Amino acid sequence: MHRKILVDWFYTPKGRLLKNQEAAYLKQSITVSCKQVIVQIGALGWEDEYIDCSTYEQFYVLDDEQPAWYETKQIRSLSYILPFKPEMVDLVILPHILEFSANKHEILRKVDRILKPEGKLIILGFNPWNAYINLQYIKYREKGAPWIPSLVGRAKILDWLNLLNFEVDIAAGFNFDKVATLASDGKKRKQEFFVAAYAVKAIKRCYRLIPLTPVKKYSQKLAMAKIIKPVNNEKYDENS
Repeated sequence: MHRKILVDWFYTPKGRLLKNQEAAYLKQSITVSCKQVIVQIGALGWEDEYIDCSTYEQFYVLDDEQPAWYETKQIRSLSYILPFKPEMVDLVILPHILEFSANKHEILRKVDRILKPEGKLIILGFNPWNAYINLQYIKYREKGAPWIPSLVGRAKILDWLNLLNFEVDIAAGFNFDKVATLASDGKKRKQEFFVAAYAVKAIKRCYRLIPLTPVKKYSQKLAMAKIIKPVNNEKYDENS
């Protein structure tokens, strides 16, 4: 399924249900200040449903094909080429971009590079175990495209984030009619096989090594202590 077909699918009856849930999740999850830098990799066209572009003046959308909401600051760029300086972005949003990219690991490494320490990352993805999502891929896939979609499961995403020292804050699943909270430690739950899509919110942790200086050897010396006169334990005689 090409990404343009994905954007069009969001306006089908089932696509609208999923779009509304994901928009509500993103609106609730964008907790950074309006003065901070937000980068979204991959345009959706309905960014206005979860972010006020007039308030968040440093909200940028990167895409080399699809147009974003007309009020956004859009940058024409490939998903794995991020024209930002290291550690200058406060929040990165990846809305269904990894499943359409052959450079999944490269994208995550570049995201790690541009995010500030304690910066936040939000990933939206389709559930590879959902039968309906796989049927939609087969229905809309382009000529010559592989029969098996390149979808990434949530457990694998958590493993990749763990290698990059990201700490998962919360994970959610979307099943057209409801939102479910999923385990954030990678453990499989029964409802994970039924959700159509999932969301992961993670925080970039930076653990810096503190060099230890060698301990100097000190020669043992005797310390002179002041002799304290012992307290007389004899009972006080009132008649004396």
